[in-house]
Amino acid sequence: MSFVVQKKGLTLFDWINYSLVALISLACIFPFLYVFSVSFTDPKVYVPLKFYLFPEKWSLESYRYILSTNSFINAFKSTLFITVVGTILNIIVSFTMAYGLTKRSLPGHKWIMGLVIFTLVFSAGIIPNYLLVKELGLLNSYWSMILPGLTNAWSLIVIKSFLESLPSELEDAAQIDGCSDLTAFFRIIVPLSMPAIATFTLFFAVGHWNAYFNALIYLSDSSKWTLQLLIKTLVIDSNSVAVAQAGASDESVVPQETIRMASIVLAMVPILIVYPFLQKHFAKGVMIGSVKG
Repeated sequence: MSFVVQKKGLTLFDWINYSLVALISLACIFPFLYVFSVSFTDPKVYVPLKFYLFPEKWSLESYRYILSTNSFINAFKSTLFITVVGTILNIIVSFTMAYGLTKRSLPGHKWIMGLVIFTLVFSAGIIPNYLLVKELGLLNSYWSMILPGLTNAWSLIVIKSFLESLPSELEDAAQIDGCSDLTAFFRIIVPLSMPAIATFTLFFAVGHWNAYFNALIYLSDSSKWTLQLLIKTLVIDSNSVAVAQAGASDESVVPQETIRMASIVLAMVPILIVYPFLQKHFAKGVMIGSVKG
């Protein structure tokens, strides 16, 4: 018996769905196009309050201008340091702690897991966190952006579920061969966990790169500002102070709007470059850890 599959045309419901998706996509794309267009527009032909879908005259003047300022370079270095060091420590702490929680023989296993879940539901709040950072002497330090958030409950639970989905027979065989838990972790668990490591590396890196609120309350020295904090000053402050804090000496050299857009693009580019290399690991790395009970 053969079955004939009839191809059906698009229904009215399909057309409505496709139209809505297209409109939403355009609504999301147009702001990015505007930002890119203004950032590459020649300051001499830029007209305020005019919508630019494509630059009337291409120019890199705004990028040369913003990259020549000390404040932007310092902010970029600060953000890069926080992102690289913070992400590495996040991965180390999260995966080692999650691996320990997979061991039922760990003393106090249930209590530790209960504390992790407790932090997922309840939070101390902004003021206790600030007082803790202050008492530790971390205020106005890069470590105030790194140490308080070495890991989080959601990441631990997902990573723990991912590690539990790996075949336990591999560890048993390694232990029979004389490997310790630490050796088995680095030689067996870590190589098998590369999809999850790649996924959470991007999660943690994006979180550190886009960190704004913690930088706002912990970093008072403008020389240690992160990119997001500097861009906030450039974008929100519409007077000459914004340009002055960006290291400018003459605000008439380049229109402030083109400087804002150029700084936004420069802040987005690193993540846009890294993301395609880790995107293929998303589905495998996250889904395996999310469906394991």
